[in-house]
Amino acid sequence: MSDPKPQQLIDELDQILDRERKALMAGDLGKLEDLVTKKEKVIGKLNSVSELERDSLAQVQTKVSRNQQLLDSAMDGIRAVAARMAETRRIRKGLDVYDQAGKRARHSTRGGGKLEKRA
Repeated sequence: MSDPKPQQLIDELDQILDRERKALMAGDLGKLEDLVTKKEKVIGKLNSVSELERDSLAQVQTKVSRNQQLLDSAMDGIRAVAARMAETRRIRKGLDVYDQAGKRARHSTRGGGKLEKRA
């Protein structure tokens, strides 16, 4: 079997990037691992080809940048959730307050560790 032509590789990468964007927009992070593996293989093949069409690559580069921004946003969201969960765990252990003299005091929470949700 012959090696794929550069334009075929670019088209394949373009399709992978579209699927990656769709997964990121849907929040389906489980699909990303497979797509990243495929994307790396195609990019590796593209790197070994010397004659690439610059216009086609510019369009793909735009999609790569767009997907990277989406991925960065997803990671920011995950970090925010992790920070919020850590704060919730810290609050469940007790609450630090300061008295009139400026001394810190810890008030432990009572009960089963349930938080009340309010709309």
